[in-house]
Formats: sequence, structure tokens, C-alpha cells
Amino acid sequence: MLTLLHTAEVHVARFAALRDRLAPGAELRQEVRPDWLARARAEGVAAVAEEVTAFIRAAGGPVICTCTTLGPVAEAAGAARVDRPMMQRAARFGGPVLLVYTLASTAEASAALLCEYTPDIRRLDLSPLWPLFETGRGADFAAAIAEGVRSELTRQPAAVVVLAQVSMSDASPLLAGCGVPVLSAPEAALRAGLGL
Repeated sequence: MLTLLHTAEVHVARFAALRDRLAPGAELRQEVRPDWLARARAEGVAAVAEEVTAFIRAAGGPVICTCTTLGPVAEAAGAARVDRPMMQRAARFGGPVLLVYTLASTAEASAALLCEYTPDIRRLDLSPLWPLFETGRGADFAAAIAEGVRSELTRQPAAVVVLAQVSMSDASPLLAGCGVPVLSAPEAALRAGLGL
């Protein structure tokens, strides 16, 4: 059984739908801990490292952490980071990667991971949009991300766009036709976790 560690309830349906499309019948355990993200944002990720580690070690099987803020501590405890397959793929495009994020606490973790594969990174901070996600305005959140990315691409070209957080993935289809590939994390991570 594959365990998914989320920090937002909305991701449960997202990954269940992906599982049903990619591997119907595969067993997922989905744990949601928004309190861990809240504490990590307020006190630093080290504040929840012990609890995250205990959860992963007790899972009894593979774990994917879908929260980019918690990703480094989760990976250190033996979990897979949801964004690693996406970052590896982004580097293969061989040009500037536009790293887009909407939560400041993920910025350094995402950039450090991407730097393992390429130094050619440009950041786009869309953190003023995060309250749209927190208040359940998912469609507005995705649309605003897409608008921000399109605007940025007119100012500085990129070879590929990376949507750093799982919560941003609904913006991906809205960026069709923007002229460059747009990567989001959920499908690649679930494929890897299920061995597809």
C-alpha cells in the first residue's frame, strides 16, 4: 500500500482520481495534516520534523509527501518527495526553468531540489495568491497563476515552467498554448510511487 501525506484535504480527491485513471484498484492511504504545514510556516520546518519522521517510519510501506514545504524533512525520513520526478524532468529541457510558487515557505526547498539538477533557474513568486487556495477558491487560484505565468513569460523567456506545489496543478491546463512545456507534480509522482 502506498501512503500519501498531504497538508490539504483537497488533495485526497485529486490523487484518488489520478489513481483511478492510472492504476484502478491500487490501494492508497491518504493522511491529511494541515496542522503540520501551519506549524512549519510559523516556526520553521524543524518544528514538525520529529512528528513527520515518526509518521513515515510507522507507515509500513512507501510514502509520498505531497507538501513541498515538508518535503526535505519527509525525504530525510525515507519518504519520496512529490516534486522530485518533476524537477528531474524539468532539467532535461536544457534551458532556463521558470520555478513558480505560491507559498513562500516552499521557495527555498523547491529551488534547492531543482538546483540538484540544473543551476539555470528563474523564480516567480506568486505568494500573494495563496489566500485564494486557503479560502477554497480553487478556480480563481488556478486562473490567477496562469495569468501570472503568462505575464512573466512575456518578460523573460524560459525553456520550461515548473509549478512547484501540488496545489498549483489545476493551472497547468490553463497554460496550454503558452509556448513552453508546463510541468506539475502529481501524475509523475504517483506513477513513480506505484511503479508505473
